[in-house]
Amino acid sequence: MKVAIVGASGAVGQEFLKVLAERNFPIDELVLFGSERSAGRKYTFKGKEYEVKLLQHNDDFKDVDIAFTSAGAGTSKEFAETITKYGAVMIDNSSAFRMDPDVPLVVPECNAEDALVRPRGIIANPNCTTIMMVVVLKPIEELSHITRIHVASYQSASGAGAQAMAELQQQYKELVEGKPVTVKKFAYQLAYNVIPQIDVFQDNGYTKEEMKMFNESRKILHSDVRCSAMCVRISSLRSHSEAVWIETEKPLSVEQVQKALAAAPGVTLQDDPSTQTYPMPLFTGGKDDVYVGRVRKDLANDNGITLWLSGDQIKKGAALNAVQIAEYLIRQK
Repeated sequence: MKVAIVGASGAVGQEFLKVLAERNFPIDELVLFGSERSAGRKYTFKGKEYEVKLLQHNDDFKDVDIAFTSAGAGTSKEFAETITKYGAVMIDNSSAFRMDPDVPLVVPECNAEDALVRPRGIIANPNCTTIMMVVVLKPIEELSHITRIHVASYQSASGAGAQAMAELQQQYKELVEGKPVTVKKFAYQLAYNVIPQIDVFQDNGYTKEEMKMFNESRKILHSDVRCSAMCVRISSLRSHSEAVWIETEKPLSVEQVQKALAAAPGVTLQDDPSTQTYPMPLFTGGKDDVYVGRVRKDLANDNGITLWLSGDQIKKGAALNAVQIAEYLIRQK
């Protein structure tokens, strides 16, 4: 198994190396690719040092079996043909192909089999907030069809990459030291703040991130569900959280939902109000599962359930989900 990572120097690229090592993914040969800025950097994987090669339009992917790509939508679009032309499966972490009808959009806990039909040799990894939400929705969908979702996301700095994480840490340091605050990665200072905008605004007043949650959840779940999202950047460093209101065709009890979530793959139920037990970014960073708590009836909707979830969006929301797709493909051979 020859594996490539495109965008190896980024936050998700680095997470790929960690996840592949953690899960002992079957790799005979590993090759790392990056931009001119990152080419030449060296990283250690399982005790061996690897140098990042410059991503080019050549035959470097000729013997590659699986290519994990996380270098942005523009790079994915430009290099997709180069990466896949000799048969490599491209598992792409960008937004480039997610809504293309001939590219499967896959969360293994929800629709793993979709990965088997990939006419262009590309499988898309969904948006991180969508991934974490649908992992939790799937077991509820199996109890009763979900017709509507309202969700407010609380997204950490890491969702904007390694430089954004560093900027948040720098901002807190500058504030403590009484220095002018550096603002580059976000529209405003994030430290001691929340910003009710992630990605650019669309004509309907929603942001691109919010529309991803609407469109991607329908494609992954093969559903007509409608999702209204409000995506907010908060000043935690890592792990996203979401407050989710779900309407189902028939009413469900809290106990039914909790039982389904507790048994679901990729989900950990952490829900005991009597001991103030619920998921938080402070504890979900670095974990594989999506953690769920605060499950209760929606007081405004007889067919409604509301819950809180938190998960590591660099891990399950990006690298781990892609690696799980690859593991599924290997098991199908």
